[in-house]
Amino acid sequence: MMKDRKFFGLIVGGFLLLLMMMFLSINAGFIKIPFDEVIDVLFGNGTEDNILTIFDFRLPRIFMAALVGMGIAVSGAILQGITRNPLADPGVLGINAGAGLGVVLYMFFLQGSAFMAQGFLSIFLMPIVALCGAFLAATVIYVLAWKKNAVNPTRMLLVGIGINAFCGALLIVFQLKMDPMDFTKALVWLAGTIWGSNWTFVWALTPWLVVLIPLAVYKAKVLDIMTLSEASAISVGLHINRERRNFLLIAVTLAGVCVAVGGGITFLGLIAPHIVRKLIGANHKKVLPLSALFGAIILVMADMLGRVVMSPLEIPVGIVVAIIGAPYFVYLLVKN
Repeated sequence: MMKDRKFFGLIVGGFLLLLMMMFLSINAGFIKIPFDEVIDVLFGNGTEDNILTIFDFRLPRIFMAALVGMGIAVSGAILQGITRNPLADPGVLGINAGAGLGVVLYMFFLQGSAFMAQGFLSIFLMPIVALCGAFLAATVIYVLAWKKNAVNPTRMLLVGIGINAFCGALLIVFQLKMDPMDFTKALVWLAGTIWGSNWTFVWALTPWLVVLIPLAVYKAKVLDIMTLSEASAISVGLHINRERRNFLLIAVTLAGVCVAVGGGITFLGLIAPHIVRKLIGANHKKVLPLSALFGAIILVMADMLGRVVMSPLEIPVGIVVAIIGAPYFVYLLVKN
């Protein structure tokens, strides 16, 4: 009962913190809009310039950052559960790199002609291309981690680190062969930048999260069992290889579609679930929704800091998250 009350309090407090971060983020950037004018715009008043700036540029980017943060955080929580390793993360395992490689190959062979296109097809093409790269990387990881008719979680993590390095090397090779303008686009995108910041991208990403995150929460008890030993999971009748494959499918899909519009954001899937587990414990029925909420808070805050710290220059949100996440990763590595 006490834990349920704490969970509810964290949900309410986290949601209020997210709203506060989003409100502060509206005013972040080169063009400063006083808070009273922001409130006027949100309530249907305000000047045309302010309405254009807030509704056509800043709000879509803020919502996109929140959605990407939710997807990557839940993906990280799932990967940590199925590998039984606290260091698992879509970026560390090579899934982000696979998705990034798919997008860079798409840019390279089309000479970047469709990368920034705003047509209806291109909006949905980028997540598909990124998904293809993510699934290819995940398939290779799964196959190489298979040993003695089962997937070894530790082997999966180590293979993922190797795939991450391999995809990273291929990314550099193709980037060097790119046109200078395409190279710049790819470099900024791979650093992690919310480039798909219009409402069409928001609506394109939302259905994936609306379906996959509740599905993961619905199957959370299975994920709890998978965190036990293999023998314990099998003893309760769990088909562990099939369930691990299903959860991997959910995690890879979430990471792939989020990387397509958010770029290479690493360590977010590591940080958010760890913060949540320290606050609420290891029950995935609570860990997954709270990870989504905290992932959104962290990425909205990181995006805001990236626009404010060196204004008018902008630091890609992926770099801001990496500055926070890399020391935490080293800490976990040393601790575990």
